Amino acid sequence: MPPRFDYEPLTPTAFLDRAGMVYGDRVAVADGATTFTWAGFRERCLKFAGALKRAGIAPGDRVALLAPNSETLLAAHHAVPWSGAVLVALNTRITAADVAWILGHSGARLLIHDAMFAATAAEAVAKTHPTVERWQAGGAADVVEERIAAAAPFRHPVDDERSMLAIDYTSGTTGPPKGVMYHHRGAYLQALAMAFQMRLDSDSVYLWTLPMFHCNGWCFPWAVTAAGARHVCLQRVDAESIWRHLDHSGITHFCAAPTLLTMAVWDPDAHPLGRTVRIATGGAPPTPALLERLATLGMDITHLYGLTETYGPSVICDWKSEWNALPLAEQARIKARQGVANVIGEPLRVVDRDGVDVPADGNAMGEIAIRGNNVMLGYYRNDVATREACPDGWFRTGDLGVMHADGYIELRDRAKDIIISGGENIASVEVEQAINSHPAVLEVGVVAGPDEKWGEIPVAWVALKEGASVTEREIIDHVRARIARFKAPRKVIFGPLPKTATGKVQKNVLRDRLRKPGPAA
Repeated sequence: MPPRFDYEPLTPTAFLDRAGMVYGDRVAVADGATTFTWAGFRERCLKFAGALKRAGIAPGDRVALLAPNSETLLAAHHAVPWSGAVLVALNTRITAADVAWILGHSGARLLIHDAMFAATAAEAVAKTHPTVERWQAGGAADVVEERIAAAAPFRHPVDDERSMLAIDYTSGTTGPPKGVMYHHRGAYLQALAMAFQMRLDSDSVYLWTLPMFHCNGWCFPWAVTAAGARHVCLQRVDAESIWRHLDHSGITHFCAAPTLLTMAVWDPDAHPLGRTVRIATGGAPPTPALLERLATLGMDITHLYGLTETYGPSVICDWKSEWNALPLAEQARIKARQGVANVIGEPLRVVDRDGVDVPADGNAMGEIAIRGNNVMLGYYRNDVATREACPDGWFRTGDLGVMHADGYIELRDRAKDIIISGGENIASVEVEQAINSHPAVLEVGVVAGPDEKWGEIPVAWVALKEGASVTEREIIDHVRARIARFKAPRKVIFGPLPKTATGKVQKNVLRDRLRKPGPAA
């Protein structure tokens, strides 16, 4: 039988081959004073893959990265798959113990880390296994640069487009984090969806405000590359840096958590740019005041929704031009909806407990269910959790919402009690466990409290053991000593907890108390 000429396995790294050829002499990546053309970046990624091969990394091995939004992490999104290995991009805000757990669970052979995380990386490797090799990028001991310089270009072919490309770890809602497995096909299609939906082209300039470790940057490392646009890496994200790049780097696109977006647009130095900048945000929907502010600044916002399990934004509030004539309050109401499946997704469903679709009336509530090419392969080394999440061929998001008559969905509650603070997911159960380990604590409930700066913050309601005494500061310090500091409660309220007849803490009551004026709020 002659060789096939009608099929090629899909992989997002193929976009770099095209960009290197078509846009070879254009600037591809800017990271501070360091820049690469597309041809130069492609060659660098091939040599990076060669360095991994030379170090003994074999197809299927896991390579972990602990780095800010840098050229190194961006290159790894191409080089690690080209070596045949699986990329594990780590949240830079987690503790050394968290990193150690993920290294052990994923079976990582190598940890590549930025110089700023040297201490965390060293401690994490010491806690796992001495066979985990460690390469530093940057600083006085730049092992990565030395290895790349000494390597020959290499690429391992992708024979199966549904083979594993990356493992992304969730925050862990009811226990340890779960490793979400991405495949080449899903990342390829999701990257095209992001490029299409956000209108990226070869003249676009994308600012890396969204963490690349988060759902592999919503697949934008490959989406921007597919468009032949320019990556501008931003290792430290703050309003001053964002506006400096908006003014001097020709930025046309960026993605931001609602907290970061609010911080940027209300910054004292914010000003109209004289051009349109397209922004994608997920989480809290834009308010009328924010929409008016964005319009004044010349910025166009798109509301997205997704999960780690769906390669990031699988749902988009696809905007129709006729809605532009509506009053801002009505526009805000529409933009509050999460929307419809993105261009490569399958139609969404909202289902009841039996998996039956609820009426599309904007009132009947059910769980949002998703399936298609941009849904994970499953949870790494956790078949039970995979079956529970996908009981009937549809992935259950754990989020409750309604379906409107026009097919747009709208979230109404988070079934898993996740707190989204500054764009970071915080599992209430993890915080509760840390608080419960204090000897003075009898029971605790942690919920999301509203906050002008962070969107949401963890608030702990604590009941003490009889005769015990502890202060709010002591509880917060106790938690910070055990889990990542950003997960610690910002407020601790002491007193009895409301419960159901079966003894379960009524978190809905606690949330309502925080949103009502009074001494407990």
